[in-house]
Amino acid sequence: MAFDFKKEYKEFYLPSKKPQIVTVGPMSFIAVRGEGDPSVEDGAYKQAVGMLYAVAYTVKMSKKGDHRIEGYFDFVVPPLEGFWQQPGVEGFDCARKQDFQWISVIRMPDFVTDVDLDWAKGEVARKKGVDCSKVELVTIDEGECVQAMHVGPYDDEPATVALMDAYLAENGYENDFSDTRRHHEIYLSDPRRVAPEKCKTVIRHPVRRA
Repeated sequence: MAFDFKKEYKEFYLPSKKPQIVTVGPMSFIAVRGEGDPSVEDGAYKQAVGMLYAVAYTVKMSKKGDHRIEGYFDFVVPPLEGFWQQPGVEGFDCARKQDFQWISVIRMPDFVTDVDLDWAKGEVARKKGVDCSKVELVTIDEGECVQAMHVGPYDDEPATVALMDAYLAENGYENDFSDTRRHHEIYLSDPRRVAPEKCKTVIRHPVRRA
């Protein structure tokens, strides 16, 4: 049976709607960095997402080809995630989407190396004609965070963030945003197939003791 990160690490992917503190250790991701409004049709963000999925599935399906990855085990491709930042804004501002600086990521098993990533990018270019040169392998260690499940449209996220901020104030914490610690979203629903009011998104913010 394929390893499923969502099922094995439910504390990170299936939190309650009620905010909670969680410590997130180092994780390996394939990533594409960019900026601008993510809703622009065929814009940089949507192109980045296409690259990530193409590479992720190429790594997963390497088991059927000649390329052998040391330590490989079959896995369910994890959900898309995003780290978001805007100049001069703590957290994020939905009204200023054009100012977003983002890192779009998909988690990878630890057995994936830069060599394997280069192979996968070459396969995508050869088979699909897609340039994935912007895809990189990164390790992100989030540390102590507050998180909650948001159910509803992305533009309604401020209501869930307000609950998270109130929880922090009540429990002696505060947000700890920086260039390396950003507003983080994990997309558990495909917005092309799920109604906006039913979309599930994990929201995670870096924190520290007040």
